[in-house]
Amino acid sequence: MRCTIFVAAPAMLRRLARAATQQQGALWARGSGSQAGIPTHVVDLRSDTVTKPGPAMRRSMAEAVVGDDDYGEDPTVRELQATAAELLGVERTLFMPTNTMANLISVMYHCQCRGSPLLLGQECHLHVQAQGGVAQIAGAHSHPLPDLPHGTLDLAELEGLVARSLGSRSHPVCELICLEDAHSSSGGWVLPIECLCQPSLVHLLAQSYGVQVHLDGARLMNAAVALCMPPARIVEHCDSVSLRFSKGLGAPVGALVGRPKGFTEEAWRLQKALGGGMCQAGVLAAAALVGLTDAEEVLLKDHQNAQRFARGELASPVCSVDLTTVETNTVRVRVDGLPPEELCQRLQTMSADEVAQTGHAVLRAVWHRDISAQDTKLALGKWAFVLRALRMG
Repeated sequence: MRCTIFVAAPAMLRRLARAATQQQGALWARGSGSQAGIPTHVVDLRSDTVTKPGPAMRRSMAEAVVGDDDYGEDPTVRELQATAAELLGVERTLFMPTNTMANLISVMYHCQCRGSPLLLGQECHLHVQAQGGVAQIAGAHSHPLPDLPHGTLDLAELEGLVARSLGSRSHPVCELICLEDAHSSSGGWVLPIECLCQPSLVHLLAQSYGVQVHLDGARLMNAAVALCMPPARIVEHCDSVSLRFSKGLGAPVGALVGRPKGFTEEAWRLQKALGGGMCQAGVLAAAALVGLTDAEEVLLKDHQNAQRFARGELASPVCSVDLTTVETNTVRVRVDGLPPEELCQRLQTMSADEVAQTGHAVLRAVWHRDISAQDTKLALGKWAFVLRALRMG
C-alpha cells in the first residue's frame, strides 16, 4: 500500500492544539472523516511520480527553444539526447513520451522472432505493470524468474533457460534478458557495488549465446547516487537502456532509450509506429534537462530523508522496517496484525485528539524532491500517533 500524509498548516498548530484541548467534542465532529476545519499540509509519499515542476523547471519549459522533433530539428531535444548519451556512456539516445514505451521499443527491437521468450524477474516493472505490452504488441512473452536480493537473477538458471531454448527445436528461441536498476518492487534496491560484476557476467553469458541485455533504468539515477558511481558504469554491460525523467528527476513527462546508433535509428521507426512521435518536444525536453542538472543533489536528499524516516520510531507489534533494505528513496513497511488498508485509513484520518497530542494533524505515508526533512518529521509524528492509538485500542 502507498501512503500520503496530511498535516495541519504550521502557523495554526498551537491555536488548533489549544482549541482541541478545550473543545474536543466540537472539533472532532468537524474533523472526523475529513479535513474540515483544520488547515492541512500534504505529505504525499505514494510515489516519486507525484512531483510538481518547480519555478526553474517551469521557466525552462516556457523559454525553451523548439523546432520540429519529427524532422530532428528541435535543438532542446537534441541537447537533451546528447547530454544523456554522455551521461550514460552510450553512442546515441532517443527522447520519447514514457519509459513504458522505451522498454517496449527495446523489446520490439531485440526480439525479432514472434513468440520469443523474454527472461526477467518475476516482480520487475516490465513484467508486472506494463499491461503485458511485450505480448500484446511486441509478440514476445515474459518468462519470469525468481528475484534474488537486490533484483539480481540466478545465473545458472538463466544459462539453463537460454541453452535449452537454443538446443531444441521444440522451445522458442530466447533473444533478450531484462534487468531493472533500481528495482522498484523490491523496495528500491540497487545492484550492490560488490555485485556489479553480475551485469557483466549476464552480458558475457548472453553474448556467448547471441542474446541481448536490456536495462530498465526508470530509477537508474537513484541507483547511481546510492552506489556513488557514474550511471555509465552501470550501463556499460547492457545492449540498451531506458531512463525515465518523470520519477525522481521531477519532470512532468518523458523518458529516453539509448545505445548504438543503429539501435536508436530503428527505435525511431518503432516510436512512430506506436504513436510516440512528437513535434515541438523541446518544451518537455527542457524540463528533463533541469531534472538532470541537480539530480545528484536532489536524489541524495531523497535517500537521506527515506533513511531518516526508516530510522524513526516505527517498530511496533503492528509494523516494522528492515533498515538494510532502505538503499534509495523507498521505505517498505511490513504490516502485521491488521490489513494494510486499515493502517492507511488511520493515516488518512485527522481528529482533535491528534491535534492536541502532536500539535498537528497528519494523510497516508516514496521520497522525492517535493518532500523535505520537515515533511519527513511530520510523517514520523503521524505514524507514531497512529501506532499509539492502535496499542491503546
